[in-house]
Amino acid sequence: MTCLDEPYIRVVMPGPLGWLALIGAGKVLKQLTIAHRSARAAVRALDARLLEKATPGTWNEPLLRRLKDYAAGRPVDFGDVPIDPGRLTDLQRRVFDQCRQIPYGRTTTYGRLAAAAGSPRAARAVGNCLAANRFALIVPCHRVVAADGRLGGFSAPGGPRTKRRLLLLESQQ
Repeated sequence: MTCLDEPYIRVVMPGPLGWLALIGAGKVLKQLTIAHRSARAAVRALDARLLEKATPGTWNEPLLRRLKDYAAGRPVDFGDVPIDPGRLTDLQRRVFDQCRQIPYGRTTTYGRLAAAAGSPRAARAVGNCLAANRFALIVPCHRVVAADGRLGGFSAPGGPRTKRRLLLLESQQ
């Protein structure tokens, strides 16, 4: 059975950061969305093309435990979680790869991330790339802030308020 043949599984669960929903297939995470007010809102935030392939169930219990640990304020590294971001440009792939290397409890700027991704003048493009991140926490875009110290945007529900909450959670360690 190839990865393409693996069934897509949808998981929805509550937690201290709100409701989350994810879709996985085999060992690969297809999407993760966080910080929703309800299970229904979390499911609605999933990509419709992925959602139509997915059935409710349990998937990757170790990852679910790690997500719960993270939400409880324990340091967790998600760098080993395989993801399928779909079609990305070379810049988007480099940005995601570099973003995944930002350690728990640390931040970087859009400009520094652009430089690390090999495009030092692409801070705005980095912001646009991260705005489309469908792997909240796994690709920790909440750890990327503006050069002047402002938080910048965040596409999860609550926007910058949720981003601030995640950064505060990580700073407690």
